[in-house]
Amino acid sequence: MSKQKDLNEIAKIEKAIKDKYGDEAIQNPKGSWDTEKESKYLEELKAFHERSTRQKKTEVVGDITIKTKKTAHEVKRQCPVCDAYSFSGQDDLYMTKFECCFQCYVNYIEGREERWKTGWRPNN
Repeated sequence: MSKQKDLNEIAKIEKAIKDKYGDEAIQNPKGSWDTEKESKYLEELKAFHERSTRQKKTEVVGDITIKTKKTAHEVKRQCPVCDAYSFSGQDDLYMTKFECCFQCYVNYIEGREERWKTGWRPNN
């Protein structure tokens, strides 16, 4: 009896999900997968892998292999606003987005992004 009750409960839940989100929400993901989609997925995966490994370069020095990866942009380390030098990843983020370090973001930009984007900078 409890097994039948559990199946009825599952059917009610499944029906409610179908009513709210549509037929695709309750179908088996393998149901719409075919060999054509599989081959397309494998081609895209292979192309992605080739792009990601193409950027890596190796250099052999003696018995040591050094792997390097070129970055798409040069990382700035010195804040143009306060002239602070930093290796912080947090500063890298703000340097990329706002061209200043995190401390300058807090002092001059936070809550005033529109003014900063129009070109305003603090007087040194």
